[in-house]
Amino acid sequence: MSQTLFENPFRSVGCAECRNTAALGFAFTMAFQPIVDLRERRLFAYEALVRGPGEESAASILAQVTDQNRYRFDQSCRIRAIELASRLGLQQIPDCKLSINFLPNAVYQPETCIRATLEAAQQFDFPLDRLMFEVTEVEQIEDPSHLKRIFDAYSKRGFTTAIDDFGAGYSGLNLLASFQPQIIKLDMALTRNIHADVVRQAIVAGIIQVAVRLGIEVIAEGIESTAERDVLVELGVRYMQGYLFARPGFECLVEPNLA
Repeated sequence: MSQTLFENPFRSVGCAECRNTAALGFAFTMAFQPIVDLRERRLFAYEALVRGPGEESAASILAQVTDQNRYRFDQSCRIRAIELASRLGLQQIPDCKLSINFLPNAVYQPETCIRATLEAAQQFDFPLDRLMFEVTEVEQIEDPSHLKRIFDAYSKRGFTTAIDDFGAGYSGLNLLASFQPQIIKLDMALTRNIHADVVRQAIVAGIIQVAVRLGIEVIAEGIESTAERDVLVELGVRYMQGYLFARPGFECLVEPNLA
């Protein structure tokens, strides 16, 4: 039987049962990639990236997510990321955030669906104001007002909110007309070889100008060369993520290269 977009498929069994990862039918864990603050020369955050237990790719895990297990998977990802980050000591790094990707179409009711996150943060002694939630722009948002309610509820809890892959999806700047996250992450399609592409430079400069007007921070993703880094710094980008600084560390917190 099909279910409505935001219906809770596990309402009858309770939150503890819907977080039972064994019921997913597949195992997963996390790798962590740093996000750096080049102005302060420090760590800004670690993004938790889904991986298989044998270091299989995120794509191999996400291919197993269905309409039937999406809610359970989303909840399990939050718990696993917080648990593992806490055990690795991320909360001991001054002002460093933990960034978690979430599936907005799996959140049927923001206040109810956040309970597992709050319980995990309390259980593993992880500060709520260190949590950042990213939604990818390429995931089709059927109801923008629903995403706005999620972001509003998360902001009230002290979470940082972010749009990932900004500039690669179906809505672009139009998404900011409905709601404003605290952070947008420029997709690597905009940042790759930006030093050699005046068109990309102009587009990114425009996005940064809008972000500044709206009080939104910008993170550049997929940075692989010093040339890309230097142009983005000139354009006013403070935060960056990519192989130039560090590859994702499987179940570990790798030190970024800030040289």
